[in-house]
Amino acid sequence: MINITDAAIERVKHMMKEEDDDNLKLRVGVKGGGCSGLSYGMGFDAEIEDTDNVQEKNGLQILVDKESVPLLDGVVIDYKENMMGGGFTIDNPNAIASCGCGSSFKTATNTGTPEDC
Repeated sequence: MINITDAAIERVKHMMKEEDDDNLKLRVGVKGGGCSGLSYGMGFDAEIEDTDNVQEKNGLQILVDKESVPLLDGVVIDYKENMMGGGFTIDNPNAIASCGCGSSFKTATNTGTPEDC
């Protein structure tokens, strides 16, 4: 399902530690919007829904809602640092087009209605 690099896991765990809540999990999903029709969402969640896909890697639980599962299958989440700072990157093999800002995408089955970045 979702592939997450060790660098991304370590960064997420560091951010979770700052939240000071041992029940947090990483939630990854997709919602409508953005220049290309769909946009990624990542955040923390303490609750696992009955319809969530749950996976674990290196002690990090990753939650994906059932609607996002087919759109995120095979996604690689990484964390990279450079001279400008650091950030998460998402490489999605299901995306046929993506926005220049990198936060939205389009799949063959979802053409969406483009909005401004």
